[in-house]
Amino acid sequence: MRRTALENWICSLEGMAELSRVSLEALQLERLNALLAREKARGGFYSALPAELGSLAELKGLPFTTADDLARRAPSLLLGSMGGVKRIITGATSGTTGASKRVFYTERDIEHTVGLFAAGISELAGPGDAVLVAMPFSGPDGLGELICRAVERLGARGVRAGVMQPLGRLDELLESERPAAYIGMSVPLLSLLRWRSLRGRELVIRRALVSGDACPAGVCREIERLLGSRLFPHYGSREMCLGGAVTCPAHEGMHLRENHIIAEIIGPGGESLPEGERGELVITTIDMEALPLIRYCTGDYTRFLPQCPCGGVTRRIDAVHRLGGDGMEALDSALFALPGLIDYSARREGDRLAISAAGDVDPRAIERLAGRLAGKVSASAEPAGPLFAGFYAGKRRILEGTG
Repeated sequence: MRRTALENWICSLEGMAELSRVSLEALQLERLNALLAREKARGGFYSALPAELGSLAELKGLPFTTADDLARRAPSLLLGSMGGVKRIITGATSGTTGASKRVFYTERDIEHTVGLFAAGISELAGPGDAVLVAMPFSGPDGLGELICRAVERLGARGVRAGVMQPLGRLDELLESERPAAYIGMSVPLLSLLRWRSLRGRELVIRRALVSGDACPAGVCREIERLLGSRLFPHYGSREMCLGGAVTCPAHEGMHLRENHIIAEIIGPGGESLPEGERGELVITTIDMEALPLIRYCTGDYTRFLPQCPCGGVTRRIDAVHRLGGDGMEALDSALFALPGLIDYSARREGDRLAISAAGDVDPRAIERLAGRLAGKVSASAEPAGPLFAGFYAGKRRILEGTG
């Protein structure tokens, strides 16, 4: 197969004629040592680490950085002055009610992310295409705008849909803009495709990049069946400036942005795991200007895959799951097998799971399927009209209590 768009981008950015494991790992070690030297000179959070390593293997001997470190010690992790910071993202550490994580980006960090986005998107969209961007739009350097910047760099056109838009409004956008491709979370895409399909409308969208939340296997299968094409999953997080790994035309895992990130997979005892074994993803962001992280524990669960059939040399990760998940992903895979289901929310109320569904679906079927996974279940269902905008603005999760 042809060289992936990701590797073309890496070669262009790094001034390399060709990419190999030898040249890529040499670049990683060079950048890692430059980062360690900067950290030592600054005297901040990582100042106790050595100023230089002799090999990438020695990275495994350094201590981990945790989400709590990022939440509580962000100023000491900032490498440089606030004057060079272009954007700050603040949000509560996943699964806690404690201190919020703060992540800082420079203009250069953001530009690299736009370049990565453009490489990944170029596998499914090109000049003249309209692309429906169903991601949050939160200002000039927000995720939605960065995606649109990448789309426009390809000569395509971004259709700014945002999140939590009513199905009727999205339906109008599909009719007026005719987007051939979609970028957004997987369940909202399935909801939109099913809503149009149940009304006998042309689906319009034929290719999709899914990101921003877990992509349950059952949901992905349903989307691919409706689209008639394979999905392009993407993995990213705020700690890696929103972009981390993209899918090539082989559709066999996601290729990592290894010119900027060194990735490891670790076991429950902190030991490094070999290729093929699942564990926690740990990242070292060797070319982030504002807030580089060394051996940061992401809380995401995946594995390394062997070399891709495309022939690319960048390492690949499998589908990513959240460590200690609440069971929502398994529920999604099971319940979206019901063809009339548009969306649902789940709330734990004592020893019972209460499910509210939208669509043409029998609540008893929901109770039967969900009961196999969650025990005692009660369900209700209502039709999804044109004003229905989904149950979740962001990541899907099982809610707690009756509020």
